[in-house]
Amino acid sequence: MVTELWPGVPESWSSFVQVPSTAAVDRPGTVHKWHLLDNGPDLAAAGIEPAGTLLCVHGNPTWSYLWRSLIAAGTAAEKPWRVIAVDQLDMGFSARTGAFRRLEDRITDLGDLTSALGLDGKVVTVGHDWGGLISLGWALRHRGQLAGVVLTNTAVHPAGFDLPPALRLALHPAVHGWGTQTTDAFIRVTHSLAQPALAKDVRAAFSAPYRGASRRTGVSNFVADIPADSTHPSWRALDRVSEGLRRLDVPALLLWGPKDPVFSDRYLRDLMDRLPHADVHRFEGASHLLPEDVDITAPVFDWLRRGPGTENAELRGRAAAGLSVFRPMLAELDERDGDDSPAVVDMAPLGAPAGSAPATLSWAELATRVNRLAAGLSAAGVRPGDRVNLLVPPGIELTSLIYACLRLGAVIVVADAGLGTKGLGRAIKGAGPKFIVGIERGLIGARLFGWPGTRISAETLSPAKARLLGVTHSVPGLIAAGEDAEVPWLRLDPDADAAVLFTSGSTGPAKGVVYTHRQLTAMRDALKNTYNLQAGTSLVAGFAPFALLGPALGATSVTPDMDVTSPRTLTAAALADAATAVGATTVFASPAALVNVLATSGDLDPDQRKALAKVDLLLSAGAPIPEPLLARVSELAPNAELHTPYGMTEALPVTDISLEQIRAAGAGNGVCVGTPVSGAQVAIAALAPDGTVGDTPLETPGLTGEILVSAPHVKDRYDRLWITESKSASLPGWHRTGDVGHLDEQGRLWVEGRLGHILTTPDGVVTPVAAEQAAEAVSGVGRAAVVGVGPAGTQVPVAVLELASPVRRAGTAAPDLTAAVRAAVAEATGLDLAAVLVLPAMPTDIRHNSKIDRTALAGWAGQLLAGGSAPVPGGRK
Repeated sequence: MVTELWPGVPESWSSFVQVPSTAAVDRPGTVHKWHLLDNGPDLAAAGIEPAGTLLCVHGNPTWSYLWRSLIAAGTAAEKPWRVIAVDQLDMGFSARTGAFRRLEDRITDLGDLTSALGLDGKVVTVGHDWGGLISLGWALRHRGQLAGVVLTNTAVHPAGFDLPPALRLALHPAVHGWGTQTTDAFIRVTHSLAQPALAKDVRAAFSAPYRGASRRTGVSNFVADIPADSTHPSWRALDRVSEGLRRLDVPALLLWGPKDPVFSDRYLRDLMDRLPHADVHRFEGASHLLPEDVDITAPVFDWLRRGPGTENAELRGRAAAGLSVFRPMLAELDERDGDDSPAVVDMAPLGAPAGSAPATLSWAELATRVNRLAAGLSAAGVRPGDRVNLLVPPGIELTSLIYACLRLGAVIVVADAGLGTKGLGRAIKGAGPKFIVGIERGLIGARLFGWPGTRISAETLSPAKARLLGVTHSVPGLIAAGEDAEVPWLRLDPDADAAVLFTSGSTGPAKGVVYTHRQLTAMRDALKNTYNLQAGTSLVAGFAPFALLGPALGATSVTPDMDVTSPRTLTAAALADAATAVGATTVFASPAALVNVLATSGDLDPDQRKALAKVDLLLSAGAPIPEPLLARVSELAPNAELHTPYGMTEALPVTDISLEQIRAAGAGNGVCVGTPVSGAQVAIAALAPDGTVGDTPLETPGLTGEILVSAPHVKDRYDRLWITESKSASLPGWHRTGDVGHLDEQGRLWVEGRLGHILTTPDGVVTPVAAEQAAEAVSGVGRAAVVGVGPAGTQVPVAVLELASPVRRAGTAAPDLTAAVRAAVAEATGLDLAAVLVLPAMPTDIRHNSKIDRTALAGWAGQLLAGGSAPVPGGRK
C-alpha cells in the first residue's frame, strides 16, 4: 500500500538534502537543508534510466507540491523522465535560513542544489511565478546541460508597465507585513485564484508549510524582493536574466492562464518577444495556478516526446510540389494603379448618414489610398511583423487597411464583432496586437476592457473624444500624413505571417488561425481557379471572409448595406441594390443571409429583380445548405449557377458542389459537399467503434471517419495554441478538421457531423446528420439536432427540434410529432430515438446563425430527461 504524505504525493518522493551554500548572503561553510519531491529513487529502484531531468521551480507562495502531477506523469511516461521539484530556501519544507535571500542568491541556491545532487545529463527547466525567473537564471548559468525551458505564468521583466495592482498592494508598507507574514492572507488570496476552486484537502496541503508567522518569512521576503524599478537591489539580476533570454536558443514551451490577474498576457507577449521561437499555448479560462487549473502534463510530455523544437517544421510543412507560385495579394492593385474603373463600392459608407449615396473608389484611387495609408501607418510606428487588429466593418476603410498592412508586412488581426464583447475581448487579448484600428464602438470596447494596442480611430474624432478613448491617430490623419512620404517598401517574405483570422466560436472559444502571405494567395488562387473568377468580375461580398479578396482577384467588389456581424440583416433589396451598383455577376453570401433574402424577396421591384437575374454565379459558404433552400434561391437568381463550398476558417474552401450536383447525389448518410477544389486533397481517418480516430489518411469509399484536408491554402497554425495545433497537424501535410464524414464511389465528400457530436451507443458509433435530415423532412419541423444522452459507450439518441411555428416553452414534443419523427428517423437510418424534445430556438453560433450548439443541447436534454430543470439554451450563445 502506498502511503501519501499529501494528496497525490507518495512518501517515496519526499527527501531532504544537505547543501553547502555559495550564496553571497551566507557565511562561508554554511549548509542548508533542502526539501525535494523527486521520482528519481522510484525510477532507480525499478532499474529505469530516465530520458532526462525536469527541474521544477515553484514561485510564491506555493512549494514543490505544485508539480506533483508532472512527477507522476514523468514516472508513468512511456519514456520516463526524472522530475525534481524543489522547495526553495525559506519556502515549503526547506530550511528557514534567517537571511533575506534576493534573486541573485536564489539563482545561486538552485545551482548549489543541482551541484550537490550531482545532476548531469540533459535538463529541462520548468518554472512558475517567480520560480520561472529563477529557473531561467539557472538555465543561463548551466547552458551546457540545458535541453529546453518550460514556463507557466511568470514574468522576467516589468515589460514597460507598472506592477500589477495585486503586487502593488502586497508591497504597500501598510499591508506588506500584515498581509504576507503576520497573517496568511497572501496565501489564501493566491489559492483563491484557482479555476475551478481547489479541493479542501489540496488547499490544506498548499498551506501546510506556512502555518505560523515564523514559517512565512520567505513569503514576505519574496514579495519584498520584487524588482519594480531600476533602483531595486535585484534589478541588475533581473535585467541580466531577461536580456540573456534573447540569446537563449534552446527549445521553449510557454503555457499560460489568461485570467491571471498578476501575470497577464502582457508578460506572455514580453516572453514571446524574448523567445520568438517558443511554442505557446493559452488555456482560455485558466488563471494564475495553471498546473492546478488544467492538465499540463499531457502537453509537456508530448512536447518532450516529439523532441523540443522539432515539431514546427514537421507539422506545418507542406510538400514543395503542393505550393502555388507566389503572386502577392497586392499584385493586381499595383498593376492597375492607373485604372479609373471602379474597384470598391461601399453601399453604406462609414460615418455617412443613413440613405447616403454609395461611395466608390477606382483602382487608381484605391492604390493611392493604400500606399498613403501604409506610409502613414509606418510613420506611426507600424513595422513588419507587428499585429494590427482591425475593428472596422467591411467596406472601403477595411479594404484600405487590409492592403496597407499587407504592403507594410504587418499582420492583420480580424476577429468578428459578432463574437460578442466577451468573445471579442478574449480573441484580441489572445492575439496581442500592437495596434488597434477601430470604429468608435470598437474603441470604446478597447478602452473599457483594456484591450492591448496603440489605438487608431477609423474616423476623425473630436480632440476630447480622442483623449477619452486614448486614441493617438486617425485613419484620415494617417492618409494625409502619408501623402508626400517616401517609404521604401520592403520585399515581402512569402512565408512570413500575414493574418490572424478568428473562427466563429461555434465549437468552443474562437481560435486564432494564422495565415502566411503565401497561404493567403493560395486561398485567392483556389477560389479563382475553382470558379474561374477573372479580373473584371463584379462581385457582391455579403460574406465577410471574402471581403478582403476582391482587390486581390482583380474584381470590382461591393459591400451591401447590412450588419456583417449579423448575416440575417441582409435583405433582398440590399442585395439587389449592391448588385445594381456594380453590375454584379457573382454573389458571396452566407446561408443565414440567404434565408433573410428569401424572406424579404417580396419587397423587390422589377429593376431589382433584373439585377439579380444578371448574376451568373452565387456562392454560399459557412454551413451546408438544404436543397429546397437552394431551389428557392435559384428562382430569385434564375441565371445563376449555385454553389456551396465546404470549408472552415482553417481552410477555405475545401470542396465545392453545385445545386445540380446536389440533386444528382440524392439522399445519403450526411450532407454531400462535393469534390475537392483546385489544389486540395481530402482523405478520411477511420473511426473506431469506441469513437477514437485513426492516424492513416484513407480514400476508401464508404469509410466514416475524421475528414482530413491537404492544400496550399490550409492555415499555417493556430495562434498561441500549441496543443491544438499539434493535434490538428499530427499527420504531416494534413489538417484534421474535427468534422466527420465519408467519401463515396465518385470521390464526393459527405459530411456527417462533428467529432464532438458523434454518439457512442452500445451498438457502436452513430453520426447525427442523416437522422437530423430525416427529422427535418417531417412536416412542421424547422431544424433538428440529434444528440447523445448518457455516458460514453451507452448513449441513447435524442432528437431536439425547432419547429417552423416556434413553441413558447421547451419540453417533450407532442405525441403525434414524436411518433412521426421517430418513424422517419428509423426508416432512414434504423436509429431508434429515445425521446423527441422541442424548444423555441436552437442555440447557434453568432457569426453564421446556422451552426447548432449540440453540446449545449445534449447537456440540456440530459438534465430534462433525468427529471431535473435546466436553463433552455438560447437562440444565440
